[in-house]
Amino acid sequence: MNPLDEARFPVLAKPARWGSVTSKFSWIEDAGDLSLVSNVSIVPFVGELAVMMRLEDGRWELPGGTLNEGEHYLDGLRREMMEELGAELVTYRLFGHFECESSAPAPYRPYIPHPRFRRLIGYGDVAIVGQPLNPDDGEQVVRVEAMPIEEAVRLFEASDRPELAELYLAGYRMRVSV
Repeated sequence: MNPLDEARFPVLAKPARWGSVTSKFSWIEDAGDLSLVSNVSIVPFVGELAVMMRLEDGRWELPGGTLNEGEHYLDGLRREMMEELGAELVTYRLFGHFECESSAPAPYRPYIPHPRFRRLIGYGDVAIVGQPLNPDDGEQVVRVEAMPIEEAVRLFEASDRPELAELYLAGYRMRVSV
């Protein structure tokens, strides 16, 4: 069930294409069939400020990533928070997922569901405790910054990432409505 006005999130309302993957966002409150979950992401907050990460190529990105083999999505999110933000996960609440279908002949990793899989999206609080770990096989984060939600949305929109702007805004609105 969507507690938000979908007209305010026109980009999320449309199917998206990411290379060989077609996706459709849905508002949810639980993960459903865990065997379909391949990725987990978060719209993170420290107090009232949204936390953003900038990659070495200059892009601002949504924190989260692909689960390891046999990893529960919350354990994967905890690992990703340390790797990408240098943060501990304090709280997490699901609000949606991308239902994805890949036209690639094989999955991204051999243990990932294929051709259908889910990317979970939620919001929550984190505690910054150090620097991003930046493992060699992951994205290289060069900056982590907490800022007002309006600035986070502006940065994503200025980077031509309207879907991430809408995810941050949705996470913020759901968080303040609880």
